[in-house]
Amino acid sequence: MAWLNFLGTLLLVILVFNLMIVVHEWGHFLAARWRGLKIEKFYVWFGKPLWRKTINGVEYGLGSIPFGGFVALPQMAPMGGLEGEVNHQNVPPISPLDKAIVAFAGPLFSFLLACAFAVAVWQFGKPQSEAHSTTVVGHVAKDSPAAKAGILPGDIVRSVDGHPVKRFEGLVDSVRWSMVASEGDTIPFEIERPGQGVMKFDIDPKAWPDLKEEEKAEKNSWWSAIFKRPDLRDVGLLGQMTPVVGIVGPNSPAEEAGLKSNDLVMRADDVVLRSAGDLGDYIRANPGKTIQLGIERAGKELTLPVTPRVPEKNNQKEIFKEEYPMIGVEWDVEGRRTTIRPGPTPVEQISDAVRHMGALVSKLLSPKSDLSPAHMSGPVGVGRLYYKLFQHPDGWRLVLWFSVVFNINLAILNMLPFPVLDGGHITMAAIESLRRRPPQGRLLEYIQTACALALFGFLIFVTLKDTGDFFGGGKSDGKTLEIEWLPKEKRSAAAP
Repeated sequence: MAWLNFLGTLLLVILVFNLMIVVHEWGHFLAARWRGLKIEKFYVWFGKPLWRKTINGVEYGLGSIPFGGFVALPQMAPMGGLEGEVNHQNVPPISPLDKAIVAFAGPLFSFLLACAFAVAVWQFGKPQSEAHSTTVVGHVAKDSPAAKAGILPGDIVRSVDGHPVKRFEGLVDSVRWSMVASEGDTIPFEIERPGQGVMKFDIDPKAWPDLKEEEKAEKNSWWSAIFKRPDLRDVGLLGQMTPVVGIVGPNSPAEEAGLKSNDLVMRADDVVLRSAGDLGDYIRANPGKTIQLGIERAGKELTLPVTPRVPEKNNQKEIFKEEYPMIGVEWDVEGRRTTIRPGPTPVEQISDAVRHMGALVSKLLSPKSDLSPAHMSGPVGVGRLYYKLFQHPDGWRLVLWFSVVFNINLAILNMLPFPVLDGGHITMAAIESLRRRPPQGRLLEYIQTACALALFGFLIFVTLKDTGDFFGGGKSDGKTLEIEWLPKEKRSAAAP
């Protein structure tokens, strides 16, 4: 059943990718038909054809390398290295306007597809976690820059780096994005503390404790250089999220206490929990104590006593670098979720996606920004994200929402004035219009080939980073389940 689920989800991911590829290329195809261009090929995917058929003079096909698609138009700039051999002889020239229209049609159709997805999200709604709807601080990491500055759980973040914020996590207007995108030596925070009014903090994002020697060695290793993404700016804050039990470890204190998946853990004794981190801090501050957990299950409240303990086999040293008691739960990283119905209006969705993409491009180009191409993802990373979204209980709604963002990104990136992208074709058409003759000759072919190789090199680079996310791309609370919790009858012999 696990393999069937994997293959079924993988098929869904491939179908979604194919839809977006076909719609983008269909835009070029229809525009070429409209403007009377000669069309030689219309392919989904590159490489040796797995299937092909000629209809009305156009060769349609499915390639063997699942990294895109193309329409072969010999009257446009030659792209033989990507499209295979096409006949550029004996074809009449076309106007720069025709070239620009055909090139622009692909990004336009990607944009229109994003609008269609946005309408679907508006009609069906989308799941939203607590951190996407609040700016209340849920957890402050110990010894973090935020803790040193004096920010406390329960504080309400009003602005970060001079930008008003509406949510803790999210693409735009969020605490997370404003921190990541900041460029100064310190990050200004404006906080409202209940009962004390508005307070201002300038937080140094580098004021973390020094790394241990083994952590430095790991960070500077060849593996990290090739596969790991550089750290993004962070001050140690998490938004308020009710701890939601994801998976309960077998034979763990949580299982023995009767915790179940989807339980909401509201309190530890009389302490209200704003995050799973709050519970961890409370456990470490009260070693050996049986804690009364206030639980909400299916709308009913109950109290469950649980006694945290250090795992018997002591395997946690390899995972957490230190010993401390825990209850053996993998937390749901999204916390309590609600479904917004209807979802944000299509205009809001498109506007947010465009603003985020514009801000991202500007930060990638800024020499002061910590954001770099190493933080971008290619087909592997995007496919992995789609796979994870499909695994979500309400995954189809999340897929609709992310497809809005992805198609806007695809449209904008394709409009960049880089040869082999649609924006490059438009740029060359503009140059041709000014010079009264098209760029041509071996030099143009060399430039196109060099840019194509650079593009493929970039895809390989981001794919290595995407691969690193699979293997050691960050630890989570779910690591607790990698520890073996022994049954009660076997503990005495294995206890540390």
